[in-house]
Amino acid sequence: MLDKTDTEALQREAFRRDALAGLSKPRKTLPARWLYDDRGSELFEEITKAPEYYPTRTETGILEDNAGAIADLFGPEAVILEYGAGAGIKTEIVLEALDRPGLYVPIDISGDFLAASADRIRQRFPDLAVEPVTADFTAEFDLPGDLPEAGRRGGFFPGSTIGNLDRAEALAFLKRMRRHVGPEGAAVLGCDLKKDIPTLIAAYDDAAGVTAAFDLNILTRINRELGGDVPVESFGHEARWNDATSAIEMHLVAREPVTFSVDGRAFSMEAGETIHTENSRKYDVEGLAALAEEGGWELDRVWTDENERFAVMGLKVQ
Repeated sequence: MLDKTDTEALQREAFRRDALAGLSKPRKTLPARWLYDDRGSELFEEITKAPEYYPTRTETGILEDNAGAIADLFGPEAVILEYGAGAGIKTEIVLEALDRPGLYVPIDISGDFLAASADRIRQRFPDLAVEPVTADFTAEFDLPGDLPEAGRRGGFFPGSTIGNLDRAEALAFLKRMRRHVGPEGAAVLGCDLKKDIPTLIAAYDDAAGVTAAFDLNILTRINRELGGDVPVESFGHEARWNDATSAIEMHLVAREPVTFSVDGRAFSMEAGETIHTENSRKYDVEGLAALAEEGGWELDRVWTDENERFAVMGLKVQ
């Protein structure tokens, strides 16, 4: 298994490749996964507390109201694999409800942030074994080799992160999670549902500017890690609705003509030109259930809030 230094080196090289490739496109892009360095992860946790950002509050309520049923889905002595674990706040609700969980494996791309979250979970649940894995869950990675044999493996993918993946990426992820949990496995998947556009736009462009800071942080990260000289102050954050893809898009908009370099390569942008940093697709239950079925799952149950803004889906392997 790779040590921390090797993992960080591989991630930085992947970041370099993605940044150079994305900024070289006629319509510039940066993959959303690189928003989540330690600072980005901290800012995202702040976003979840913004009054406009309904998904976290709504999903937390669903999990609290249905923790017992979720625990029944996973069964006793479960091995929980959480993809994109972040701070693990919602995870505590599930872990608290489980019957003698065997192991918790949080998986996240931000190693230091993951380690701190894993330590907090250990303190909260001192009898629970915790084995964090620093990895990009949208690509292939190795699970710990000593997973317990007893108990069902359960994938836990809360939040609306499935919406950050395009269809091919989402399908690949669902198939990967299916392989990870094995033939007797189960999963709990969060899904932000389609709703009115003003509510969606506000959730991704809060009045306090936390989402803007989160989006702009990727430029600061490029400067710090890739030898860039991007003039961060010359960019602004914008959230847009794309009706064709049923997605909120986040863009970094050049306020003026800019030139900059990244890893020795020069780039230029006109005023108004953007760097597309994130998609957040919104589903209906039927559409996501069909995609999950294609990925080797069957829909077991669905929990929603009273306004049907958000869904938590219980899946079992076909």
